[in-house]
Amino acid sequence: MLDHLVRGVTVVDGTGRPAYVADVGLRDGRIAVIGTVTEDARTVEDAAGLVLAPGFVDPHTHYDAQLFWDPYATPSLNHGVTTVAAGNCGFTLAPLNPSRPGDADYTRRMMSKVEGMSLVALEEGAPWSWSGFGEYLDALEGRIAVNAGFMVGHCALRRYVMGPDAVGGQPTEAQLADMLRLFHEAMDAGAWGFSTTQSSTHSDGDGKPVASRHALPAELIELSRAVGEHEGTQIEAIVAGCLDQFSDDEIDLFVEMSAVAGRPLNWNVLTIDSSVPARVPRQLEASERARKAGGRVVALTMPILTPMNMSLGTFCALNLIPGWGPVLGLPVPERIERLGDPAVRAEMVRRAQSEEAGVFRRLTDFGRYVIGDTYSAANEGLTGRVVQDIAAERGLDPFSCLVEICVADELRTVLWPMPTDNDPASWALRAETWRHEDVLLGGSDAGAHLDRMCGAPYTTRFIGDCLRGRQLVSLERAVQMLTDDPARLFGLRERGRIEEGFHADLVLFDPERIDAGKATLVHDLPGDSPRLDSKALGITAVWVNGVEAIRGDAVTGAVPGKVLRSGRDTATVSTK
Repeated sequence: MLDHLVRGVTVVDGTGRPAYVADVGLRDGRIAVIGTVTEDARTVEDAAGLVLAPGFVDPHTHYDAQLFWDPYATPSLNHGVTTVAAGNCGFTLAPLNPSRPGDADYTRRMMSKVEGMSLVALEEGAPWSWSGFGEYLDALEGRIAVNAGFMVGHCALRRYVMGPDAVGGQPTEAQLADMLRLFHEAMDAGAWGFSTTQSSTHSDGDGKPVASRHALPAELIELSRAVGEHEGTQIEAIVAGCLDQFSDDEIDLFVEMSAVAGRPLNWNVLTIDSSVPARVPRQLEASERARKAGGRVVALTMPILTPMNMSLGTFCALNLIPGWGPVLGLPVPERIERLGDPAVRAEMVRRAQSEEAGVFRRLTDFGRYVIGDTYSAANEGLTGRVVQDIAAERGLDPFSCLVEICVADELRTVLWPMPTDNDPASWALRAETWRHEDVLLGGSDAGAHLDRMCGAPYTTRFIGDCLRGRQLVSLERAVQMLTDDPARLFGLRERGRIEEGFHADLVLFDPERIDAGKATLVHDLPGDSPRLDSKALGITAVWVNGVEAIRGDAVTGAVPGKVLRSGRDTATVSTK
């Protein structure tokens, strides 16, 4: 007898093949039968007019902490994501050195600063009961509703071995050997691979460059080589050039890391903008050169424009604009005083629009900002208005007007930058770029930057756009890009397709309605901390390992997810 039978559904199987109508039966967590099914089932549903697709795979998340207080990885699971890759950008909660209990506090403060996670939620929502990476994985086993795989973060490895010297120091030969031993232990326990960052935007809770940024290329190469000694493994890496355009040295580093490991290396995020035509070919040069050297470098790119909340009062992307951090990092009264100086404002605008600002130049058309939530009588009626219109009324330049509005709210005003890359030429360039063999959809950062952005719903929004919007790719290709493509990159065993014998990770949706609702601020984290959430529209049900985890955008309470461990749940994707 089948556990569940979905009758008369339109199957989009993840391979890119044309959709077809069939019955799909589930048993013991697997897809048991596809076709005209006569076998009895414990439960049956008529799905005529609905689409059944494999569960979506999100290749870049930061759910490392959230899964402890939210085993459903919301809102990703609501939007059909059944497998997440976490432990990215060099940041993981393990390993922790048991001889230094204070390292847990350091890690929490780092994650709060660099990934925009609530410090209170980190303190109250996770047990912090582990030392080794395997103990961390065991702490999640059997209590999550999504499938999750985790990279080992370079920062945690360095901190464990070097202590405070990890920031600013270089490992001795013995320390590097200890780091490698610790890394191998994590890989033996099932870690997916190695993640690291050299990005200039990544600083710890003390405002110092995170530990991995101090590593020299030789250290990165040794850790990459170790990746290749384990089955079903990967590399994920970030460098400063990911934000705009790679330097020659950065391309050389990526190519060598992938080649010595014999494993794919993925990075994020490839920003596609028709006003910067040189960016895409330059960034993909890393992929071209890697293939010639026996490696593979994969660029992640988002298929939607993710709205972002900005503020002059809290840490956000504006702090990362060159020269802005020292001003926006001051206590609020001093910050307001500095922002009131016309010379300071002029210098901030100059730096923001300079070549060194790279991709952050996208944030510098201050007249195109929309005012969000306001908090003072002086700003009553401004919500939803565009700064350039208000500036014209007040006889101010746009940035001075924006500052004036924010100061009236003691810098609490929510700001929404209007995207600069929403033109037809940019969308045409995206469609062209997606066809490259080393470009993969992803980069949601789900689980991070919680009150600033909500990238998790990219799956439903993209499919809705493909069905009823720009229609840049077919439904079959869109589903493949969200399922089989990332599953194949990570070497997921028997996941990513609707095929008999495969794990029953499935999403059932209404093609007339599938979409994502507007991101809204909710207070549902430990300590009543805020985050942005988005309702899934048109999702009928989501199954993880054959168990219904979502029905009608609501969690069922089941926790059928698995901690996916390298080797056991992933096969080697060799670049050789």
